Amino acid sequence: MPIYQGGQNICGASIGVLCLESYFPKPPGHIKNPSSLPFPVLYEMIDGVTVPTLLNNPTPELLTPFIEGAKRLEAEGVRAITGSCGFLALFQRELAAAVSVPVFASSLIQVPLAYHMTGASAPVGVLTADASALTPQHFEGVGAAGVPVAVKGLEGTSEFAEVILRNARTRMDTDLIEAEVLDAARSLMLEAPDIRSLVLECTDLPPYAACLQEELQLPVFDLTTLAHMAHSVAARVQYSGMMPWQR
Repeated sequence: MPIYQGGQNICGASIGVLCLESYFPKPPGHIKNPSSLPFPVLYEMIDGVTVPTLLNNPTPELLTPFIEGAKRLEAEGVRAITGSCGFLALFQRELAAAVSVPVFASSLIQVPLAYHMTGASAPVGVLTADASALTPQHFEGVGAAGVPVAVKGLEGTSEFAEVILRNARTRMDTDLIEAEVLDAARSLMLEAPDIRSLVLECTDLPPYAACLQEELQLPVFDLTTLAHMAHSVAARVQYSGMMPWQR
C-alpha cells in the first residue's frame, strides 16, 4: 500500500458538516442523520449557535466559529464542506475563501441550476423555514441574485415553527410536520402556479421531498441532492463495465 502522511484523527469522510446546535429529531433525509447518505460524513458542532440565532441575528461575529469549524474539518481530511442550515448562504463566500476544499454552505446554491435546467423561463419555487428571514443577501451570497424566485415559508405553522424555529421543545410530530410542509407547498403553487422547480432551503425538509414531488410533480432540489453531487465531484471512482474484446 502507499505511504500516507497522516495527521488526521478520523479518515475516510468525504463530506464535512458544520452543525448548528439542535436536539429535535432528525429523520432520514436530514443532513444530520448520517443514514441519509451512502457515504461517510464528519460532523463539526458549532456550540451555542441555534436555528433562531442564525435566522434572527446573523451578525458578522457569528461567522468566526463557522470558519474555525470549517478549518478543523479540512484538517481532518474532508474533501468538501456543507452546513446544517440553508441560511448559511449568507456566509458562503467567506467560508469558501477560508479553506482550500469546496464549500456548499446552502442548498440555495442550486437555485441558478434549477432555473437553467427548467428553461430559464419561470421562477424557481423556494420552500424555506422562515420567509421573513430569507433576504436578497442570502441569494446573493450563493450567486443566485437576479434569478426569479417564488418563496414560501413555514413561519406560520404550529409544529414546525414551535419545534424548529422557536426551539421551544425537542419532541416533534413528523406526521404533522409533513402535513404543514405539504400545505405550504400547495399555497406556493396557488401563489406562483408557473414555477417549474422547487428548492428546499431548509435542511429539515428533505425527509418530505418525495411527498412534495408526488404532490407538485416538479423537480425537487435539496441539500441531500447537493451533497450527493459534491461527493461525486470530490471523491471520483473508476467506472466499471464492459468493452468489446481486443483482437
